[in-house]
Amino acid sequence: MNKSHLNTKLSKLSLSMFRKDFFGIYHGSISAKTESNRFVINTKEAIFDAIDDKSLIELYYKKDYRWNMASIDANIHFNIYSHISDAKFISFSMPPFTTAYSLEHNIIAPKDYFGHKELGSITIVDPKNFDDWYDRAESEIAHYLNTHKTDIMVIRGYGVYAYNRDLNEMAKKLAILEKSCRLLMLDSSKDNFNFD
Repeated sequence: MNKSHLNTKLSKLSLSMFRKDFFGIYHGSISAKTESNRFVINTKEAIFDAIDDKSLIELYYKKDYRWNMASIDANIHFNIYSHISDAKFISFSMPPFTTAYSLEHNIIAPKDYFGHKELGSITIVDPKNFDDWYDRAESEIAHYLNTHKTDIMVIRGYGVYAYNRDLNEMAKKLAILEKSCRLLMLDSSKDNFNFD
């Protein structure tokens, strides 16, 4: 896939995820592996509803000056690509219902058909101490995804890391997860209302 086409695909997905509030103005990250030793990722200054060629930067695994312009999540993406050969696309997002659901629960067990069939049950990972989370996240996220043989990781109060060989499949899983969490929250909120 040529770089222009790849950048267009990343831009379209970013806009869609931004509109659904999965990405904030400067919050989140998206990347694609371009060769065995490099990947393209959004820059620090990227605004996700307007990703263009200037908002994306290609990084080599061997760090150079370009890493200073890349997303703060670049090291996490690098570790996932380095340890998981199936990772061709990676995203870090903060879907509102999934993130809110993660605050009060330990497991996401979808009650809807698509969530049940596509996701099964997902354990919510507790990052414990937020003060040193970014120092630990670099290695802990890749380690968790690799050892648990999963392509999606929900981190309490932080967000969701996902990877896939196919960009559309990754987006589909994130959308199903968010819908399932929304339905779970609506289902639990009915207990707070008296319909008699």
